Amino acid sequence: MSDLKDRILKIYPDATFNEGDTLQVNVDEKDWLQFATGLKEKLGFDVLTAVVGMDWKETIGVVYYLTCTSRDWEVLSVKVVCASRDNAYIHSVSGLWKVANFQEREVYDMFGIKFIGHPDMRRFFLRNDWVGHPLRKDYDANPALNPIRLEDEKNEDDTRTYSLDADGKVVETPGKVFEDDEYVVNIGPQHPSTHGVMRFRASLDGEVVKKVDVVSGYIHRGIEKLSEGLGYPQILHFTDRMDYMSAHQNRHCLCLCIEKALGIEVPRRAKVIRTMMDELMRISSHLLSFGCTAMDLGATTAFFYGFREREQVLDIFEKTCGARMSMNYNVIGGVIADLHPDFQKDVKELLRIMPSRLKEYHTVFSGNLIAQNRLKGVGHLSKEDVINYDITGPSGRGSNWSCDCRKKHPYGVYDEVEFDEVLLDGCDSYARYMVRMKEIEQSCRILEQLVDNIPEGEIRAQVPKIVKLPAGSWYQQVEASRGTFGVYIESTGEKTPYRVHFQSPCFNLVGVMDLTCSGYMIADLITIGAALDFVIPDIDR
Repeated sequence: MSDLKDRILKIYPDATFNEGDTLQVNVDEKDWLQFATGLKEKLGFDVLTAVVGMDWKETIGVVYYLTCTSRDWEVLSVKVVCASRDNAYIHSVSGLWKVANFQEREVYDMFGIKFIGHPDMRRFFLRNDWVGHPLRKDYDANPALNPIRLEDEKNEDDTRTYSLDADGKVVETPGKVFEDDEYVVNIGPQHPSTHGVMRFRASLDGEVVKKVDVVSGYIHRGIEKLSEGLGYPQILHFTDRMDYMSAHQNRHCLCLCIEKALGIEVPRRAKVIRTMMDELMRISSHLLSFGCTAMDLGATTAFFYGFREREQVLDIFEKTCGARMSMNYNVIGGVIADLHPDFQKDVKELLRIMPSRLKEYHTVFSGNLIAQNRLKGVGHLSKEDVINYDITGPSGRGSNWSCDCRKKHPYGVYDEVEFDEVLLDGCDSYARYMVRMKEIEQSCRILEQLVDNIPEGEIRAQVPKIVKLPAGSWYQQVEASRGTFGVYIESTGEKTPYRVHFQSPCFNLVGVMDLTCSGYMIADLITIGAALDFVIPDIDR
């Protein structure tokens, strides 16, 4: 950390630091944009990992997490406080890291912080006529202020940009998402073609997509706000219900973050079990992705093939966890119940059949000429793009970006098993699809190494009945089925968290729909969405 401090002080001599889970730099808002530019261009922090809006009651601001991939994925936290709470603003970094486009819109929506220079400053989850910003500590939740509205949202195309005049005052410039003469069609919100209740407004030139506007929030549940009023064990169940195809990994991440804050050592048996459940979850997710991608192209036979094997995985979950989707299995300190007596036998049977089943998938779909014509060369995402938009998981690795959290920041027992990070350089929908198919093989490889080596012992550590994290902040990441999932917790030492933020990979995935769809046919939009494989509840937190 001392080396990193020295490098930071060279580009920003006024920096002050907070020691903790991650080195945190305090930066004045007036210096933020210049400092951020130095972090990227001089210190190599090429990935903007998370943008966390914060209300500290007296002040309001943002905590940024940045990663330098060239120095062993070194992580840095930056705290920027707004000069004024009533007229809160921070300079946008969307010009440096494109992933900030949607991230800053979320912070504006939930906290009311205006981002100077952002090209499209409007709400993300809530209607433009919503009163107040829900994640502020002084938010008025009186239902009378925001009654249920049945009429359409007015001025849906209205957006704005903010700038500072010569006197330092915020100036608002109105704008439009689409021009009046553009032909705009609605795609969604319906299931399954948009993979959940997601709505895309697409501007078309004939059948060619010119621009895609993502309209989210149809199932937004306010999970982060609800978490502020619940104890730590009570908020665990939310993670199963975000990306329900990453239920084990997401919950694992939240448990790891809490355990790190408490200094809890998880028993080895629990670590192995967690790792195996994560990989079974990954197989289940990728099988669903295979089936849905096939179905979106009209290949219903392949859809049923994928679900046939996925049922076996769900049977394994059901026997041990008592559920097939929302398992509620990981708990603080370990897992809630020991493995079912059939667990090893069932996993071995799954491992026995998967090689032949994968060959079937490739015969019936992967090698099909129609599937290849619809996927290859469609939805181009360069390696530079996926880094700029922080597109992790199979979608990032399909553009040859080595970003597997299991390799970069090992947890569980991933540092003890051998597996390959699957990288393809197609940069298209077919490459993203094939990464998932090859990752099923690697997940099976991990399970083969662990299934006969599950140690005896306790399944969870001793944890206080009332969990109180010490004052401070923590950030934890895991490799979920669709990419890097992150959890931020800030605590004041009470039994409820002061702030919880879930950094979901699907939020970033949907952020590139405009980039990946522009210039392609409208029929390709569904294919591109299927290959990106976003899950809507992971976005609508």
